[in-house]
Amino acid sequence: MKHTIIKILSFVLLLSSGTACLEKYPTDAIPGREAITSVDVASQVVTAIYASFKSSALYSGNLTLLPDIQTDLVQAVEGYTNQLGNIWRWEILSTDREIEAVYGSLYGVIGQCNYFFDCIADLEASLTDDDEISELESLKGEVHFARALAYSELIKCFCKDYDPDTAGDELGVVLVSSYYNPGRMVRATLKDSYDFVLSDLEKASDMITLDETNNSSYFTKSTVNALYARVYLYMRDWEKAAEYATKVIDDENLALSSTNNNYVTSEMSDYQYMWNYDAGTEVIWKVGMTTTSYGGALGQRFLGYNYSAYYPDYVPADPILELYDDNDLRASVFFATVQTGYPHHLTCPLLIKYYGNPTFLSVNIRHVNMPKVFRLSEQYLIRSEAYCRLDRFSEATDDLTTLRRARYSSYAGMSLNAGNWEQTILDERARELYMEGFRLQDLKRFHRGFEREEQLNTVSSGNTLKIEADNPLFVWPIPQHELDAPGSEILPNDSNR
Repeated sequence: MKHTIIKILSFVLLLSSGTACLEKYPTDAIPGREAITSVDVASQVVTAIYASFKSSALYSGNLTLLPDIQTDLVQAVEGYTNQLGNIWRWEILSTDREIEAVYGSLYGVIGQCNYFFDCIADLEASLTDDDEISELESLKGEVHFARALAYSELIKCFCKDYDPDTAGDELGVVLVSSYYNPGRMVRATLKDSYDFVLSDLEKASDMITLDETNNSSYFTKSTVNALYARVYLYMRDWEKAAEYATKVIDDENLALSSTNNNYVTSEMSDYQYMWNYDAGTEVIWKVGMTTTSYGGALGQRFLGYNYSAYYPDYVPADPILELYDDNDLRASVFFATVQTGYPHHLTCPLLIKYYGNPTFLSVNIRHVNMPKVFRLSEQYLIRSEAYCRLDRFSEATDDLTTLRRARYSSYAGMSLNAGNWEQTILDERARELYMEGFRLQDLKRFHRGFEREEQLNTVSSGNTLKIEADNPLFVWPIPQHELDAPGSEILPNDSNR
């Protein structure tokens, strides 16, 4: 049994280690089909799937950083390492390794999930113990959710904005539901791609039995509902987006982490503690890490501390900093003015949101924080936007007020209406979700462009870049090796051309 577990887990980890994407292995190297012979082995395979989300190509790196670095949120500093510079300059190619890594790692997760489903059939048929049946059912729910999450991110990055009137004719992603019988390498429609995600979410919702809690490293029903709300928002189904966001908001285990309340036995606020120590009552699901098992360093590009000075590649853009008013306490949690170590001695606000969890810093692991993929604040923003689009402005205002009161030292209030809601929601999402990977998708779905404003000691000509709404590169190119793979029928995006 021990040998079988090691063999299966080694294979599952191999699935997620490369960027082969839809190609499994050369035909003469496909590993033999290993049955998952017990619930214990199944649980360990699911643990490996959770571990795959630690990848620096995903939430602890590229998937979080690239979409925001590509937009108007940051400027590149003179003397920077040029890491992710192609993304910042909008010189994005189908051969870029950062884009390939996102695509490959997400399909790696999907491959792991499909491997799990392919290999549990005999185990399911053999179980007679009710507790084991229930446990396996919950594990299946977690895997359905993991696959839905991976596909939702692929759609967000590599597909156009969803329009219900045209989604049946737009390109989606390659849908694969079996590891050993993957089918044709052809892109489904955008509608069918989202329908696949919704189908997996429905199964996850029915199957997951993990106890509801906050600050979870495991998928709970509120995690499922949070993704439902996000997906329905992107699909422009405002009623359902509000419905599922409400389910999350009504979860008594969750509460906004306030900037005005001090964390127990700490001099810092609940909100600051959440970002420093990766623990808070508003965290729905985070990528769990330890000092012996962790992912990328989210703060490296914004701090670059070498034990003597800071050498950031990117600094916050001035117009974004100006969105935070004097009462907005998020600013003091996210930013700190520091002199850099460059010859020009630029002194400006640096992003300290990902300075690093002190537990990791204590063992000289710098700029590592656990990605908080789903937070309650996003659900308030989703519901507020959905209410605005439904002309329910009073309810939308209540949600925005609730969020701001948890973030401001004092808040006098404001009213959303038909004339101001769109810019207000966009600005609030930029403030609350800064450098969490949402900005490119928000600009894409609101059909907005942007123009950077020149800043001191930043890199020209990228620091004055102007991007029109609906530029093809709002949708990332499909990696070239996927288009060229033997047997591939995958069609490119406009950004490939």
